[in-house]
Amino acid sequence: MKRIGLIVNPIAGIGGRVGLKGSDGAETLRLALELGAVPEALQRGTSSLLPLSSMGHAMELLTFPLEMGETSARDAGFTPTVIGEIRAGATTAEDTSRAARQMSALGVDLLLFAGGDGTARDIWRAVRPQFPCLGIPAGVKIHSAVYATNPRHAGELAEMFLEGRARLREAEVVDLDEDAYRAGNVSTRLYGYLSVPYRALLLQNQKAPSPASEALQTAAIGAAVVEAMQPGVLYILGPGTTTRAIARQMDVPKTLVGVDVVCDGNLVAQDVNQSQLLTMIETAPAKIVVTPIGGQGFLFGRGNQQIGPEVIRRVGRENIIVVSTSDKLNALRAQPLLVDTGSPDVDAMLAGYFTVITGFAERTVYRVAS
Repeated sequence: MKRIGLIVNPIAGIGGRVGLKGSDGAETLRLALELGAVPEALQRGTSSLLPLSSMGHAMELLTFPLEMGETSARDAGFTPTVIGEIRAGATTAEDTSRAARQMSALGVDLLLFAGGDGTARDIWRAVRPQFPCLGIPAGVKIHSAVYATNPRHAGELAEMFLEGRARLREAEVVDLDEDAYRAGNVSTRLYGYLSVPYRALLLQNQKAPSPASEALQTAAIGAAVVEAMQPGVLYILGPGTTTRAIARQMDVPKTLVGVDVVCDGNLVAQDVNQSQLLTMIETAPAKIVVTPIGGQGFLFGRGNQQIGPEVIRRVGRENIIVVSTSDKLNALRAQPLLVDTGSPDVDAMLAGYFTVITGFAERTVYRVAS
């Protein structure tokens, strides 16, 4: 009998769709809910458990009450063993750490946790470095290397580990200063390591920063995109230094870690959220310009949740422009670009091959996997 512990941070990622770039702090949570944010962590927890249903009575699932795991477990068809106590609707980081300590003491074979970088820090504080853990991606940034590439892969990787088909390795727990991040400053700190099951393409890498030497190439990419822009079309510019180079070519400001919209050489809207994008694309044709996250290769689902699955669906796959420096692609070592939009249908739509702009007159064809 294998025992799995499940912990869900119910507010993880709640600020993503509404453009808040994180979920840390009571004020951020309040503002996110005011803006109409819908929690997605519980659904992601459920999705991660579905691949484990085949283990049946060979597995016992331990979890904390209600939104901290019980709800996700029951929605996935499990009858979990519920331990601990929480204040429903008012969970804290200490609840996460407390749950991890209790499950570790009970000797679960693997601890699954749904959240983002802040949740990974809470788990890291609570368990010994050798304790087997695996993250279910549900946050906004997710720079840490302890997370599966998507919830389904978390369940598949957990099953492989429990069956002895995946070994543990040390993976970095890193986090950003969210206040600095919202101001456009990326300040990352390494906190420590967790032991996680590993299989290529199922576990994400740590985010890698863009080197200063990329400036000339990103400028060339920016010039190529601007030269091809069509009149009357909205261009939705995702976060990143490569997309910022496009704005610089147009001499308009760009939110480094936000989503901006330009049209006919002008800035139409800055630091928009999903709701605003859905309204805007009803009024004019649109294209989405995105660049993969360095070291991880994610096009959608990490740090750009404002460009949600419904925005992507309405804009259309044919109107997505992918830009990247060649160094960023080469660093992936032929591993595919990744998507984790929260919609399996949209992820499947995006899978396949994209032409990637890598310079002024340079293109490459690269595979995207869901």
